[in-house]
Amino acid sequence: MKSYTSIVLWAGLILFLMGCQADNEVKTIKLAHGLDVNHSVHKALVKMGEDLEEISKGKMTVEIYPNQQLGTERQIVELLQIGSLDMTKVSAATLENFAPKTRVLGLPYLFRDREHSFKVFDGPIGEELLNDGKKYWLKGLGFYDAGSRSFYTKEKAIESPGDLKGQKIRVMPSVTAMEMVRGFGGSPTPISWGELYTSLQQGVVDGAENNPPSFYLSKHYEICKYYSLNEHTFSPDIILVATHFWDKLSEEEQSWLQQAVDASVVYQRQLWAKAEAESLEAVQKAGVKISRPDKSLFSKETERVYEKYKADETLSKLIQQIKAVE
Repeated sequence: MKSYTSIVLWAGLILFLMGCQADNEVKTIKLAHGLDVNHSVHKALVKMGEDLEEISKGKMTVEIYPNQQLGTERQIVELLQIGSLDMTKVSAATLENFAPKTRVLGLPYLFRDREHSFKVFDGPIGEELLNDGKKYWLKGLGFYDAGSRSFYTKEKAIESPGDLKGQKIRVMPSVTAMEMVRGFGGSPTPISWGELYTSLQQGVVDGAENNPPSFYLSKHYEICKYYSLNEHTFSPDIILVATHFWDKLSEEEQSWLQQAVDASVVYQRQLWAKAEAESLEAVQKAGVKISRPDKSLFSKETERVYEKYKADETLSKLIQQIKAVE
């Protein structure tokens, strides 16, 4: 009897210790992205990790791998899909290859201005787009500001669509981006971000298109001395979590993570505004000629791009809904 009682007590103690261990287990989120550690996105992700650790009282932490340590954006998203990675920051242009509705975010001159884009991202349309990748094992948690994208080139400023004729322009691996550059008369050339500096150097491409902080931090201004702020797109960055990971979290843990992401969105947008102004000032001091061409010259040329979306009922409806947001 004594022996049986001892076994029961030991079994109970083991189960208790196992329960304590499970309760105290720290969940470490592995997050990778392709940007520099000085970028506002990386700083915001660091803050997200700090906030999450505080909110969860140390039960959840974030481990960040920047600078394409784990691959290109597309490769990182694929790692999320197979459950080898938990989170990432991805450009909307890259995500459109996995979540079809997000193609709409890369359309030129869709948003009137930044305020309009934020109203869309932070409202019901944004929520719909964040959830579009669920069937592909990807869930969006929030939109970071990636500003507006404009052309920068080596040999001449792009003052009108005609200046793009014969120019090989690097674009992200995005059908929408390629259609846009082609519509302007240029030759779109998909190249990974990590290979772009060398490609510009070696003449593989004549230029690229991106926002001011990316142009500055990548040091592409060392090669491209013309930056034409035609601001053709307000394509955001998106915080993604793998559904393989998300679905294993309790409702409370999901709430903690969402809170941390929401706070980081506000923080990143503040950092972005500052970084954008500083970047333009820095590249100008480095000898880059900044011009502000007439945007209407470019927007007129986008009608052919939009024409292709009229047959797609889902995207056509989204376009109208976005334009209607006040």
